[in-house]
Amino acid sequence: MRKVMIRQVRREDLQAIRELYYQPDFHNGEPIPMEQTERILDEIEKYPYYKVFVALDGGCVVGTFSLAVLQSLSGDFAGVIEDVVVREDCRGQGVGEQMIRFALERGKEAGCYKVALSSNVKRERAHHFYESLGFERHGYSFTTTL
Repeated sequence: MRKVMIRQVRREDLQAIRELYYQPDFHNGEPIPMEQTERILDEIEKYPYYKVFVALDGGCVVGTFSLAVLQSLSGDFAGVIEDVVVREDCRGQGVGEQMIRFALERGKEAGCYKVALSSNVKRERAHHFYESLGFERHGYSFTTTL
């Protein structure tokens, strides 16, 4: 298992994260301008608990994910994991597992009763990975194009 350090994103990590997001099997679009990425991070940092994390191996960003903790009017907290991606040459080496376990621990610390994530229906390998970590397929996810 490749041992990584996980910490909250810093501005100097943004270019590496952009490279992860625009790997051919993750995002099907053109990269947004760096200035827009920086503005998005500024907005994310305004939320009470919406954080972007990076996994580092020898100081090099090899993975990223974000975690939002939401509170409902019932008082319950739930976590949402998004944008989980590992550098292609580091997959299958435990990086993703460490990131997800880290996210689950942060959710537990925040008092979440559940943590959810979604995955593109085409990404069967990712589905098996999430199931191996104890996630269960639950219900349906619906989207619409606006």
